Amino acid sequence: MTDPYAEQRDKVLATVLEGAGESDPALRKAAAEDKGLPADLKTLVDKIHRHAYKVTDDDMARAQANYGDDKMFEIVVSAALGASRMRLMAGLKALSKA
Repeated sequence: MTDPYAEQRDKVLATVLEGAGESDPALRKAAAEDKGLPADLKTLVDKIHRHAYKVTDDDMARAQANYGDDKMFEIVVSAALGASRMRLMAGLKALSKA
């Protein structure tokens, strides 16, 4: 089964992670993969990946003190996009085995 949306998804991911922005693309990629993050972002990004509904204003405020609004937006979007992509790929893999 061919995925008709794979190319568009890849473009979105590349734009978010590698495109122009306030944060370093390597940091955005680390947030998307939940790997290799600075200590001050690890807890927040891990929470976004595993239990996004548990992210609190305090979680955001702690990280925002070091990164500011624009960088935080990019980091959070990268983490959320990475987490959703991992879930989607796992689901598509499971469906291909059915």
